[in-house]
Amino acid sequence: MDIRQLARGTVEWERIERVVRSLADRHDRDVVRVEFLEADNWLSTPCVIDDEWFVKIVSRQNALVHALLTTGRNVGAVSSGTGGFFDRFDTPREMVEHEYEATERMRSIGVNAPRPIEAFEVNGLGVLVLEYLPEFESLESVSDSVVEQRSPELFEMLSSLHENGLAHGDLRAENILFCDGELYFIDATSVHEDRVSETTAYDLACALAVLEPRIGPRAAVQAASSAYGPSELLSARRFLDFVRLRPDHEFDSTRLRSELEKAADLGRR
Repeated sequence: MDIRQLARGTVEWERIERVVRSLADRHDRDVVRVEFLEADNWLSTPCVIDDEWFVKIVSRQNALVHALLTTGRNVGAVSSGTGGFFDRFDTPREMVEHEYEATERMRSIGVNAPRPIEAFEVNGLGVLVLEYLPEFESLESVSDSVVEQRSPELFEMLSSLHENGLAHGDLRAENILFCDGELYFIDATSVHEDRVSETTAYDLACALAVLEPRIGPRAAVQAASSAYGPSELLSARRFLDFVRLRPDHEFDSTRLRSELEKAADLGRR
């Protein structure tokens, strides 16, 4: 069994049925069609209902795994020379309510994200309902030329979050989607709102780590320079080693660090 599937655990079918029946009742539908997704996900059981809603079902085991991952991330942040800034949630309901609110806040400042519909609890399970984006592609599945062309837009979106006191906190290729020619962010995590400089630097390091293997360190840093100044570029350096330890990021931190320093130096002249 895949370790992610083992960590995520299995939600009993009877409990899933209760979630689906509750969702149908809440929206006055007699029958709904459910399609479960083979998603590489530690933190929920995802499904699509009536090709209209994307639904995450979050169990207590998912919440426990999230708490453990959050502890590890905070330890990594401390090792990067700053205090931990990731928030943890103790219950499935807290997890889905946070993601609902984070998605709503992203949309309120003009950053593309799926429309949040509702978040509620059924029999101890957290349920998040979002707009389903049909025929989307993740950043990891589009060509390198498309990634290079759209990378300045990615940093513009990220900068909009930071300018409004928000952060993504879990920026990976699979959390950046293309749909109908537009970029979308999904799966934002929770970070301390009073730690804007650190969370900005961390998000920036993650975005650069996503792009470096696809378009090279120089092009990645040039794209970042279109939205961030020299001091912000340099601040991302402290988190590169931490991000490199994460299993979902593989990149050349040495070359990326060098390009960040060059770009910051040119920006100060």
